[in-house]
Amino acid sequence: MTSIDRVSDLPLTTIAALREHYAQGTLLPSQCIAQVLARIASVERPEIWITRVDPDRLLERARALDRLLQAGDNDARQTLLARLPLFGVPFAIKDNIDAAALPTTAGCPAFAFTPDRPATVVEKLETAGALLIGKTNLDQFATGLVGTRSPHGAVRNAIDPKVVSGGSSSGSGVAVALGLVSFSLGTDTAGSGRVPAGLNGIVGLKPTRGLLSTRGVFPACRTLDCVSIFARTVADAWNVTRVAAGYDAEDSYSRHVPMLGVAARGYRIAIPAVLEFYGDADAEQAFGATLAVLRQRGDCTLFTVDYAPFREAAELLYHGPWVAERLAAVGDFYKEHRDAMDPVVAGIIGQGANYSAVDSFNGHYRLADLRRQAETALAGADFMLVPTNPTMPTIADLVAEPVKRNSELGYYTNFVNFFDMAALAVPAMPRASGMPAGVTLVGLCRADQPLAAAGPALVGAGPLPDRAAGQVCTMQPLPFAEPTVRLVVVGAHLEGQPLSWQLLERGARKIASCDTSACYQLYALPGTTPPKPGLIRTAAGRGCAIAVEVWELPLRRFGEFVADVPAPLAIGSLELDDGSWVKGFVCESSAVAAATDISHFGGWRAYLASLA
Repeated sequence: MTSIDRVSDLPLTTIAALREHYAQGTLLPSQCIAQVLARIASVERPEIWITRVDPDRLLERARALDRLLQAGDNDARQTLLARLPLFGVPFAIKDNIDAAALPTTAGCPAFAFTPDRPATVVEKLETAGALLIGKTNLDQFATGLVGTRSPHGAVRNAIDPKVVSGGSSSGSGVAVALGLVSFSLGTDTAGSGRVPAGLNGIVGLKPTRGLLSTRGVFPACRTLDCVSIFARTVADAWNVTRVAAGYDAEDSYSRHVPMLGVAARGYRIAIPAVLEFYGDADAEQAFGATLAVLRQRGDCTLFTVDYAPFREAAELLYHGPWVAERLAAVGDFYKEHRDAMDPVVAGIIGQGANYSAVDSFNGHYRLADLRRQAETALAGADFMLVPTNPTMPTIADLVAEPVKRNSELGYYTNFVNFFDMAALAVPAMPRASGMPAGVTLVGLCRADQPLAAAGPALVGAGPLPDRAAGQVCTMQPLPFAEPTVRLVVVGAHLEGQPLSWQLLERGARKIASCDTSACYQLYALPGTTPPKPGLIRTAAGRGCAIAVEVWELPLRRFGEFVADVPAPLAIGSLELDDGSWVKGFVCESSAVAAATDISHFGGWRAYLASLA
């Protein structure tokens, strides 16, 4: 095995880069961890961490992975990496998430406890080969969006130490931004998984609530919380999501989350009609520059929506009965140890005692009204695009006006969990000063996959990629979390063909390319738009095998798809070359009387190629 000679050469930027070196045999996990420890020592940012895994123990784990990697040849390495998708990848977790043998403090030393087992998400990541480096600093009890409310010190911005890092997942965001780990876990109630991403120029993925288990996560507001992911690229964040996601019977708020289909015909993007930047001209200019890029493209349709219901919902989070949920989470500790808490955090949580059960019900009624207004406003949109943070305060600004500045940072984030939505924060056009200015794609519940497909188009403020019909992001989707049906397509619905969008937007996925049994004839049907073939079953010995694709479609969308199939086509049963029978496109025999027999081409694509 060829090794990299200098630790400074090790590729810690992305998970993809690490895996490539592991696959080629040019890097060992122990070398990677040595570089992680060297980088942590060199950046001199002790406020990022609350607890670190003992270095000797960490290297011992890494060397165990070394032995696995060195045990076989190239094929064995590929098999190993396929089995362990996060093999040798260093990561960190926010210190309200449990890890084995490490205390959970939630940013309050007097509250610390050592859990019996790690959180479900941590178990999944470590089982997939990831190496936990340590637990990161946060706004105490995950109460804040600033990164300054901690007895371990304010976490400074990764790019400009005078600027806030954002919170509450401050240490997790900065650890990724500084390249100390390849990804990290935060939590998100009001924006804690997105604001640090925007302020530090990285990606922050806030999944649909319940997609990732919160067992072993100390809550801020249990009904709203979710685990979030920070990474350098959307692809990395999505790959971590694929490992960490899944129903967990031990989490009362876990749920099966069937994904929505991806946008395959361009994007319809909602923008707030009136934008708020609190006088920050750089932030306003940067967001305007990102919108200008999108407006220049022919496949993006931007339209404005009334932001009032989103804004009002955001205000409910800290000026409504949900503050009482924070008090419920902390419980008796607040009564007995208030003096051990950050004064600002204690003041916010203490306000929960001012709300009654009647206030709670009235708050939920108002929230339901606002949610319905938001759903109406976003009807037909693929996602809403907002600035991740409308302003970029300094730490000195926070000291002067701690509550006001925190509230400003949540202007575009607080409503998302209230409305049961998914969100993805990505870097976009920078501020005039060169500091980052992120944008957030906000989608409906279960829109995680469509957001991950759209997100890379906005990273770095580059224009969206060219999109022919059916050409979308190729990141591997989550496993289906619902019943499905297999469907054979033969012509205009083949991958990349003009009608494949009808499958993609219904959440279908191509699972195989194969042939029918040798009992079929294929005809080019006249007068169809777009051009379509007709597949007819014939007597044995008279037909031939026809190239087809097998797709998997959510069963709940199957009837809707069938209803759109025009005569003379229909959905029937087809025999494949392996002898199995699958639902698929067939044609009325009377329709081929005036059609051209193209069976000898062996499939629709070959026939189209002959025309070219």
